[in-house]
Amino acid sequence: MTPSFHPRLVNDRFGDPGVFVEILHRREALLFDLGDLSPLSTRDLLRVSHVFVTHGHIDHFIGFDALLRVLVGRDRIVEVVGPRGFADRVGHKLLGYQWDLVDRYETDLVFEVTELEADLTTRRARFRFKRGFAREDLGAGEAPDGLVARGDGFCVRAAVLEHHGPSIGYAVEEPEHVNIWRNRLAERGLAPGPWLQALKQAVIDRRGDAFPVETPDGVASLGALREMLSVTPGQRVAYVTDVADTPGNREAIAQLAGGADLLFIESCFAAGDEAQAQARAHLTTRAAGEIARAAGVRRVEPFHFSPRYEQGGADAMIAEVAAAFESQTRAGSRSESGATAS
Repeated sequence: MTPSFHPRLVNDRFGDPGVFVEILHRREALLFDLGDLSPLSTRDLLRVSHVFVTHGHIDHFIGFDALLRVLVGRDRIVEVVGPRGFADRVGHKLLGYQWDLVDRYETDLVFEVTELEADLTTRRARFRFKRGFAREDLGAGEAPDGLVARGDGFCVRAAVLEHHGPSIGYAVEEPEHVNIWRNRLAERGLAPGPWLQALKQAVIDRRGDAFPVETPDGVASLGALREMLSVTPGQRVAYVTDVADTPGNREAIAQLAGGADLLFIESCFAAGDEAQAQARAHLTTRAAGEIARAAGVRRVEPFHFSPRYEQGGADAMIAEVAAAFESQTRAGSRSESGATAS
């Protein structure tokens, strides 16, 4: 199965937290946290349609200016999600600049910000370039089951966790994955192409067998094409960082990331430095591995290592996460799972 989501860490495991997610066959991309964005190209940043920020600490928000600089002068709507008070932080960032020349532009850059509360209620605000980024309040709402964003072929759910204040964990998922069997396509003499996306969408939309689908050989019914495809549960990627090791956080993360194909999870302190981790409301490598194991994820990707371990390299930290993750899975059904060092 060709994965739809192609996530990668923005920086190395000791750098600012952040994950960039490309989506197969789509121009838009998702960005989790706004730390140092210098490793991302201008092309990467121009693809960002949604930004999901865990909290407002500098290593998670300093990159907003880099994103803004690339997007000014373009017609774009960017959806931003963050914790309580985050719209104020976005507004303060934007009003730090002088926007007296906006009337000379025909384009309009718009940031639509959603704040998520622990009870899954929301408040929304809009900031438009053509209005000098003056704040427009859009009112309150709800995020049922933590649903904070939806796009073409994906949705993002969130959980409010505890750090020194609220810190949001996220999981991006596709509703389901439609896989085309290329050998069956060849047997029918049908060439691959953009029409396959329309076929997949018809399946995702639960269209009936009589639904018409345009193929290279003309229109065919969806029912006549079903033998060429299979439907499997959609891909899920979770992202969690800057959280305290508490029973409540462990339970919430396990629910958010449950069964995920990949979990990016902070592993700030080594297993032997649990006291420092507790004092600073972060996870140890052992805690990260245990949480990933409890969530039943297929792979775990540790990151946000403290710089105190940088001289010794990342391998020892990765090994500690893997040991905790695999300690009770080797004899079980998830024996192929493991921490990665990609």
